[in-house]
Amino acid sequence: MSKRESYEQQAEALVLPIIEQNGFELVDVEYVKEGGSWYLRAYIDKPGGITVDDCEIVSRAFGDLLDEKDFIEDSYILEVSSPGLGRPLKKDKDFDRNMGSEVEIRLYKAQNGSKEFTGILKAYDKSAVTIDTGNEELTIERTAIALIRQALDF
Repeated sequence: MSKRESYEQQAEALVLPIIEQNGFELVDVEYVKEGGSWYLRAYIDKPGGITVDDCEIVSRAFGDLLDEKDFIEDSYILEVSSPGLGRPLKKDKDFDRNMGSEVEIRLYKAQNGSKEFTGILKAYDKSAVTIDTGNEELTIERTAIALIRQALDF
């Protein structure tokens, strides 16, 4: 396990009780380097959406625990936020929540002459995702998928 993965797992274990205590859902935790700075991000959600006050509640409690445990060697910036509308589907609960909804899929390499597909999410498992494009049911290997998210219609 990489240092990044270890930090993400430890951070998730710390923040999960805070999130559950407040009736929120943990969407994801990531530890990433951007522009020369490390960021520890926790994405949270709840029915009706997350407010700035919700983020502040989690950030304060989470920040205190992180300071106490002090397991991250690098200096980093802590961010707690809503995952936003275009968030990727990563975990089973993300796929379950979007079953029957329209999703966008971007592939690493073209399949059937295209790298982008939109359709209704019909099924998924550890190895593949199936969508109904309106013309056909298409099953795509998960290793071929660069991004899958709920389709945004404006």
